[in-house]
Amino acid sequence: MRNDELSIQSMDFAVNIINLVKDLKSKHETVISNQIGRSGTSIGANIREAQYAHGKPDFISKLQIALKESNETGYWLELLYKTNYIDERTYKSLDSACASIRVMLIASINTAKENNEN
Repeated sequence: MRNDELSIQSMDFAVNIINLVKDLKSKHETVISNQIGRSGTSIGANIREAQYAHGKPDFISKLQIALKESNETGYWLELLYKTNYIDERTYKSLDSACASIRVMLIASINTAKENNEN
């Protein structure tokens, strides 16, 4: 079990996404719930994969994939909110958590790239 902030936040976020998917499926919404379930849990999976990367380029690549997945997840969250599948409070909470992960990913990618150049 990892205890760095990015790993903790991405795991907590994945748990929240899984709970959201359960709720959406109980409302018989399957199209977006399947999409957000994949992208929202993929963030943490790619962060975890990066921890055992085969060198710096692989590490950066895994974090970039996690960043792309977090951006996609933000899209699905907005769509769920705009189609009234989730309320404003849920949207703001999940979107804020997703944005926080994106900020950390960008910082980590930039640091890794800088360290790779030196």
